Amino acid sequence: MKIQDKCIVVTGAASGIGRALVHRFHAEGARQLVAADINEAGAKETARSVGGAAMRCDVSDEAAVEQLIEDTESRFGPIDLFCSNAGIGAGMDLASPNEEWQISWDVNVMSHVYAARHLVPRMIERGGGYLMNTSSAAGLLNQLGGAAYGTSKHAAVGFGEWVAMTYKHQGIGVSMLCPQAIRTAMTAPPPGEKAGTLATSAAAGDGMMEPEELAEIVVEALAEERFIILTHPEVLEYMRRKTNDYDRWIGGMNRLYRRLLGEA
Repeated sequence: MKIQDKCIVVTGAASGIGRALVHRFHAEGARQLVAADINEAGAKETARSVGGAAMRCDVSDEAAVEQLIEDTESRFGPIDLFCSNAGIGAGMDLASPNEEWQISWDVNVMSHVYAARHLVPRMIERGGGYLMNTSSAAGLLNQLGGAAYGTSKHAAVGFGEWVAMTYKHQGIGVSMLCPQAIRTAMTAPPPGEKAGTLATSAAAGDGMMEPEELAEIVVEALAEERFIILTHPEVLEYMRRKTNDYDRWIGGMNRLYRRLLGEA
């Protein structure tokens, strides 16, 4: 997957990872960039900076995702790469309301389903295409202090695997972007506080990366068509430890949790 001369859609493009991806794809010579976000003003700002197009899209709404795809292809031609990047952090624990679990599911999982449902058949008909879905290292390792986040990000990886193994022979490429700690609004400390959340503290142990560094990694990984795109190489070793001895890994994560809480 080379970026040059491609038509690319990025959701969650108003800020953070999405904005950095748009800027990096522009530098690579993308033919057309569409910055989509529920924050329309932010999407317009991102698009303006690269001479692209902006579209408002609530990715939790299937009709809105379908319209994003239809509008893009009617205006600019076939989508070569769809980056389903928008995400949300909500539903911290068992006490979190059902609404937070539901919006986590809708944004972090169903948005990928909607994009694939309405785009994969088009891509197959014209000989292929590429999907890059943003999950998280939490989709591989889970997330202390982020119950709905870790759960939904696991499901996102599972769905990406299913799409890849079902449609690979029909020319559909899939990558799952699984970043660890990236400096974005989601990882910033709450207003008025110096320290981040417990989830952020746990994820930032291997260093906080800038979105621009992530975007560079993404371009390299897409060129190699890697399924899992990691920003922090340590995550691969953590995955190996997890699958090698699940019980020991859970015990270690529980000790880390208690340490972060100041109980051990």
